[in-house]
Amino acid sequence: MANRPKIVVTNNQYFTPEQRKRLEVLGDVKYYSELPKDAAEYLERVKGADIICSGTAGLQDAYAELRNVYVTVGFVSVAFVDTKVMKKNGVIISNAPGANRHAVTEWILWAMLNLLRKFNTALNRVENYRNDGNLPPLNESLADKKLVILGAGNIGLHVGKLAEAFEMQVSYFKRGGDLHDAVKGADVIVDTLSSNPSTEKLLDESFFKNLKKGSYFVSVTRAEIADQDAMLQALDSGILAGVATDCGGALVGNTDDPLYQKMIAHPKVLATPHISWSATKSLQVGNDIMIDNVAAYLRGKPQNIVE
Repeated sequence: MANRPKIVVTNNQYFTPEQRKRLEVLGDVKYYSELPKDAAEYLERVKGADIICSGTAGLQDAYAELRNVYVTVGFVSVAFVDTKVMKKNGVIISNAPGANRHAVTEWILWAMLNLLRKFNTALNRVENYRNDGNLPPLNESLADKKLVILGAGNIGLHVGKLAEAFEMQVSYFKRGGDLHDAVKGADVIVDTLSSNPSTEKLLDESFFKNLKKGSYFVSVTRAEIADQDAMLQALDSGILAGVATDCGGALVGNTDDPLYQKMIAHPKVLATPHISWSATKSLQVGNDIMIDNVAAYLRGKPQNIVE
């Protein structure tokens, strides 16, 4: 590029002053603070851009209309776009692997603790456990439980490291392994798998039917990886004692999402509306990776490309 590249930040990425300085060294930057209302507004914002620092809003509806531009995001999953279509149109897209590993790991640990220890049933409780001489129920500790983590990426490995500090017995299912054999006898299964054609509906009815009776299932991935109905049937049949899900694939914070509504209707499900990643740490790390991506692209060596 003979001139300074035109960089458009499509919505409020919450850059720190230092991050803004880093990005502005690389090109002429136009910032937008509000989410684009629709694809048309998104496309108007990025018209003539050489580089787009993008959020999900707008991109998920407008990606097929982009041409010959570099797009980078500050998060991990871009399963909401068709990368083959983008590549055909001369569009390169990079993600930010590991940006959310701290926040999502914390959510997973919260989920496991609540499923086994049932802290949520005692939180701000007004009913007395000691009526008729009863004591609080004796729930399960994480210690000595067999934990199988599906996926050994940034999040999976971080979860495993911290779970070992709780004295859990940790193992992993990795691509190419025997899924049913990997989860045999597991007390807790944590799904951190990436969403791609090889994992779509990987966790099917046979997977849930063959889990250990009384086990727990935790998921932070997109809904297409697991058969949601089969998961709920496993709960109803007693195979699963509890489920925690962040309803991956839902628009962040959207409590009207059909999957979220379906999950909160079940008494044995702990559900949040896709907020497991939402911590300032995720934004800080994601923004740094996104700026690194821009710098690498301008050097002619783009990184973290999603094929």
